Amino acid sequence: MYYLQDLTMNAVARELGTSRSTVSRLLSMARETGLVQIQVNNPSERAPALERHIRRRFGVEAHVVPVADTVNDSEALERVAIQAARTIGPLVDSNAIIGVAWGSTLSAVSHHLTRKITHDSAIVQLNGAGNTQTTGITYASEILRRFGQAYGARVEQFPVPAFFDHADTKKAMWNERSVRRILDLQHRMTMAIFGVGSMGAGIPSHVYSGGYLDGGDLEQLERDHVVGDIATMFFRADGSHSDIQLNARSTGPDLTRLKNVQRRICVVSGESKIHGLRGALAAGLATDLILDEGSARRLVHS
Repeated sequence: MYYLQDLTMNAVARELGTSRSTVSRLLSMARETGLVQIQVNNPSERAPALERHIRRRFGVEAHVVPVADTVNDSEALERVAIQAARTIGPLVDSNAIIGVAWGSTLSAVSHHLTRKITHDSAIVQLNGAGNTQTTGITYASEILRRFGQAYGARVEQFPVPAFFDHADTKKAMWNERSVRRILDLQHRMTMAIFGVGSMGAGIPSHVYSGGYLDGGDLEQLERDHVVGDIATMFFRADGSHSDIQLNARSTGPDLTRLKNVQRRICVVSGESKIHGLRGALAAGLATDLILDEGSARRLVHS
């Protein structure tokens, strides 16, 4: 009555035999739960032109979030996270296996997911979260829990460290049945959702600020000319990644295999992540890209 028939809240209240404040609460709930979604088509905005440019140049479906240059990094991330949550919701279906990476960006997105009940769906952790200082379980599980709660899906955690000390240890663990069960789910993913990690980001990526990498690791990444990572799997500016040493110890998904996932949603906020984003696009790791306007401008003009 309110959105399609243009009735006022007072008129809706009279017809339902309730109060105006109740109608207001119901309308707010409709937006919060995703029952009602608002879309603004402004012909003067630059975002659609940037989206078309990114689509043509990089072959991904782009969603550019208008953000003023005066907005700080934290607020920009919040706005991108809200848009990402609203974009992801309609793409989630029943019988889905959705891989979710942990990190600062996905943590922000998880707080804004709108509820959508699905059946026989699973949220699977893309990479381990433990390090020498913490198990990482609380941080990663909270992100996964919010995704599972939003979509009525079961949550499958990956109880391994983010990086093994030795590549041989990873090979041995990958033969364990309990680990192979999670790997099998990852191999059958219908959707993957992730951010792009970067050492120089305005809001530091959790993998670089949370004690996951020591000085030797960071020096090795520099020697390997790494520009960023997805789910703790690293890549260079040209998208190459197969011979990067730290990837042999990482518990993230093989990037070549990740490219086989039908829908791969990358969420990026902050122009300081632009080099990492370019590397991810060069590697063909995303099918959908959600990013702020400043990053979009740098992506297409530099």
